[in-house]
Amino acid sequence: MSRLTRAESRARTRELLLATARELFLRDGYHATSLEKVADAAGFSKGAVYSNFATKDELCEHVITQVRGEHVAAITAVFFAEGELEEHLRAFDAWAEATVGDPGWTLLEAEFAIHAARSAPDVKARVAEGGRQAAAALTELLRAELRRSPRALPLPVEELAEAILGLGIGLGLRRAVDPALSPRPLGDLIRLLLVR
Repeated sequence: MSRLTRAESRARTRELLLATARELFLRDGYHATSLEKVADAAGFSKGAVYSNFATKDELCEHVITQVRGEHVAAITAVFFAEGELEEHLRAFDAWAEATVGDPGWTLLEAEFAIHAARSAPDVKARVAEGGRQAAAALTELLRAELRRSPRALPLPVEELAEAILGLGIGLGLRRAVDPALSPRPLGDLIRLLLVR
């Protein structure tokens, strides 16, 4: 068996650090997770963390981007699958039931957003950009559905995407505290807007 090249070893270390950081950030939150804890849990030195990520903020941003990407991919798969809109909405309802208000993800997003709002302008700007990207992805999903079945909307599609995203975030935060709360209003709002 051949030895890993330096680049392969570095990539593997980075991958292990990201996986460990993800587990710790989602379990313990942003503030309770230190770079030392990530290094120890992954079996590396703190220097290994710093050689891959300049700051804890950068490491957390990578984790959040990874998790968001997975959720966007899951929702995109639902809405671009074959079938009618109601089938897509039932699949979305199932996704929302399993995902909206997940304590690890929801609370990490909220904690890091609050941290970013009080941080250096570059951190705040990157977090804001992540929110814009999420809204843009939702806007594109709505546009794709409107291309399949055109209809008049009460607001521009970009504003509707922001409203749906805001409702999802709000329901997620409330549901992280009160798991009995249903995420159904999220799917119902989309039905109200898109189902004739």
